[in-house]
Amino acid sequence: MRVIDLRSDTKTRPTPAMRKAMAEAEVGDDMLAEDPTVNKLEEMSAERTGKEAAVLLSSGTMGNLVASLTYCQRGTEMIVGDRSHIFRAEAAGASGLGGIAYRTVANDSRGMISPKAIENAINPNDQHYAPTKMIAIENTHNSCGGTVLTPADVKAIGDVAKAHKLPLHMDGARIFNAAVYLETPLSELVREADMVTFCLSKGLGCPIGSMLCGTREAIDQARRWRKALGGATRQAGVIAAAGVVALEQMVDRMADDHANARKLAFGLANIKGFVLDPGHFQTNLVFADTTFKNALEIARKLDDQGVKVNARGYDGKTWRFVTHADVNSADIDFTLKAISATVKAHAVF
Repeated sequence: MRVIDLRSDTKTRPTPAMRKAMAEAEVGDDMLAEDPTVNKLEEMSAERTGKEAAVLLSSGTMGNLVASLTYCQRGTEMIVGDRSHIFRAEAAGASGLGGIAYRTVANDSRGMISPKAIENAINPNDQHYAPTKMIAIENTHNSCGGTVLTPADVKAIGDVAKAHKLPLHMDGARIFNAAVYLETPLSELVREADMVTFCLSKGLGCPIGSMLCGTREAIDQARRWRKALGGATRQAGVIAAAGVVALEQMVDRMADDHANARKLAFGLANIKGFVLDPGHFQTNLVFADTTFKNALEIARKLDDQGVKVNARGYDGKTWRFVTHADVNSADIDFTLKAISATVKAHAVF
């Protein structure tokens, strides 16, 4: 059966070129910086982001946690968006494992945080308050629909961070999507950030891994936290090889994912029962509210046809779709046709 998995871009499978590179990868002991393929990937990542150094980690969640532990201490506080992935979807790791408090500031509809609101959230040097130690932003912004922050947006927040001598961390899980959408070099987009993560296992199509990039001193400290969290690796070149291929081959093609997401969004807007603004979505994520009462049933019927969607909430009425390297334009046509027919036949309004 034809399967079109739109639940997440983490559903991508490694390309033939990645599989070949993984099978042939030269390896060594990464714990001792002796794996040449890992070293190459880290050097490429640092160069792409314009940072001094990089470290390979197992996931974006680990990357954000390691960044938090690097800059914050137990009993301190970090400022994050109230709709951020760090706050909402990472199992409260910074709090539970690091004793770090979250100070949330409102994200607007595209994931931006007001620089003035951030400044107002920075605690004074007073014994009553947890010291503010880090500011974190997200680009692209997941829960806001894959929306993009521009270099000017990031600079406005970076200026506040610098004025208060605070590090700025960017959760850049899908930062390459932002760079492709803006047609802007990645290094320019992350210039104001002291640390940035990006995921290899989302739009870049790798089976595992994320990169954390920053100053050499900060990355040295991040390696210590990686070790403490049990995330240090040995012959990780078999993982890193896929990342090297991804950086060489998988970035520019993200424009296709964005085009497919727009096609999907405009198609959904023409199907009864879906509520969305198709012009809002900039990259590879599409969110739609549904008005039919049996949303979970509709999602199950689509799954039976090979179309997998992410029906969220206890009632399944908010649907998230994510395009990626394993979904093409013809797959979007098939998906829209299947959704339209299934809704017409089975939806209860």
